[in-house]
Amino acid sequence: MLEGRHVLLIIGAGIAAYKSLELIRRLRERGVAVRCVMTEGATHFVTPLSVAALAEHKVYQDLFSLTDESEMGHIRLSRENDLIVVAPATADLMARMAAGMADDLAATVLLATDKPVLLAPTMNVMMWNHAATQANATLLRERGIVTVGPGSGDLACGEVGSGRMAEPHEIIAAIEYMLAARPLEGASALVTSGPTYEPIDPVRFIGNRSSGKQGHAIAAALARAGARTTLISGPTHEPDPAGVALVRIETATEMLAAVERLLPVDVAVCAAAVADWRVAAPANHKLKKGEAGPPTLTMVENPDILTRISQAGARRPRLVVGFAAETENVVANARAKLKKKGCDWVLANDVSPATGAFGGDHNTMHLVSAAGVEDWPTLSKLEIATRLAERVGKHLAAAR
Repeated sequence: MLEGRHVLLIIGAGIAAYKSLELIRRLRERGVAVRCVMTEGATHFVTPLSVAALAEHKVYQDLFSLTDESEMGHIRLSRENDLIVVAPATADLMARMAAGMADDLAATVLLATDKPVLLAPTMNVMMWNHAATQANATLLRERGIVTVGPGSGDLACGEVGSGRMAEPHEIIAAIEYMLAARPLEGASALVTSGPTYEPIDPVRFIGNRSSGKQGHAIAAALARAGARTTLISGPTHEPDPAGVALVRIETATEMLAAVERLLPVDVAVCAAAVADWRVAAPANHKLKKGEAGPPTLTMVENPDILTRISQAGARRPRLVVGFAAETENVVANARAKLKKKGCDWVLANDVSPATGAFGGDHNTMHLVSAAGVEDWPTLSKLEIATRLAERVGKHLAAAR
């Protein structure tokens, strides 16, 4: 499965660095070409000579090495591999990744890469459970970085708990999963995400509470599955997904125009929370309070983007997926939307205030199609995105 693949292993400064030697050996047995970067601290736990002997390649350590930069610069290191594995991934290294630092070769490579990254965290249990580390781990996962472990057990410091680095065979399994044949290789996809802002005047708008987390996660998952993915996003604070082309818009009409420019594609996922109405004639100056009271706003309907995609004729995607954010009768409303819009699937969820779905990290989804309803368990938005990408891949493969 891994024969002929290329992995860059970054070895951090943790006592578990000794496991990296076994990891290299097992990867080489499977026909993987392994290049290694070691942090300065890592050399206190394993020697560059041992690493180089097992990897059968020189070890890279110095960001400012004239020899290394001329032979294999940090940009090439970051991109001429199928996957980057960080094992051990220390609290310090994860913090520097989250902050976007480039103060040594390892951090610079991770900042410059456009390849998938797998982390195997390891540290003291208190360090792992610290709010700062957990926030960094969450941020890195939101950016599409995958983690394996840490496990629980006896730690090198003498304490017991979470923080034990995953074993080499566990890391190998994660690598095999990440480098498996990508089910959407060669397919094209567009995803809409976030809210739309419909102007009232130059400073006010009509919008909604959508964070864009789910749509951005779906775009990242489709890209990881191999699809050439374009994300059309309304205003959001979400980081740009890796490997995804991004088109920023504000209004529903701008989103529709961007969608129509991109068609045809193989898959369209409409996860954006598009405002249903807009002001017919936004003021070109800030509206002021006055004796006449609040202004009267004449509203008009926004274009129905999901319907336009579903009825695009020869330019219609092979699979059109809509979303139904409901506060009551979730599945019944989703079934009605599926029929009315003419799409293939509707992912429906309850967004009533008690659920925390808008702006939160979890959703409880129902996949509604002509074949029936699949009730998904409560999952993180990242897990939902991965599950959807897998379902899309199977659907397109079956339709060939």
